[in-house]
Amino acid sequence: MPVPYVLFVATNAAIIGPNNRATGFFFPEIAHPFEALDRAGIAVEFASPLGGKPPEDGFDADDPGQTTFLESKAYRRLSRSRKLSEVDVLDYDAVFFPGGLGPMVDITGNPEVQDAVIRAWDAGLIVSAVCHGPSAFLGVTLDDGSPLVRGRKLTAFSDAEENGYADKDVPFDLEAALREEGALYEATEPWHSNLVVDGRLITGQNPQSGAVVGEALVDALKQTR
Repeated sequence: MPVPYVLFVATNAAIIGPNNRATGFFFPEIAHPFEALDRAGIAVEFASPLGGKPPEDGFDADDPGQTTFLESKAYRRLSRSRKLSEVDVLDYDAVFFPGGLGPMVDITGNPEVQDAVIRAWDAGLIVSAVCHGPSAFLGVTLDDGSPLVRGRKLTAFSDAEENGYADKDVPFDLEAALREEGALYEATEPWHSNLVVDGRLITGQNPQSGAVVGEALVDALKQTR
């Protein structure tokens, strides 16, 4: 059987907000899902709006999953991510948006990102994100003009988590924005793992949820083979 391929779309934003807070993708939110997919023999390719090396945040040298990823050939490929406009999402079986604060800068409202999301969705692919990654879904509309997330169960970084963490830096409240577009938002206690699967839509709440999102992607991809 052909090997499934997942496209990870990372941010290129290195700073955010009025205080110029350093940001990027949050390291475990790529390292942990990648670990689950790689263990299952699923291939991963990396893209970003501008291509090249995405800035990173939140690396923990005490986490074996993160250090293993840092030393891997996959990390080398991530450092030369493909430019999203030069990638056809239909070449993949799933698309995944990791978080970090960076996506709130250059993933949210990005026409190329929105096009990738809706093309993937309309083609029956798996669409997934974790933490601030679901900001990629904002403004994405179906053929009838309704928001993609309307009436769909999902999760993302919660108000309770944002308050005191980055509420002074982010341009808007992600949980509120998803609710405003009609998403059936679900959250658990702050900084606890939370996975929500609604058909082909797979989301995780926070950095603690990266591994379970990866495992859910593995399960979903196995069902499509």
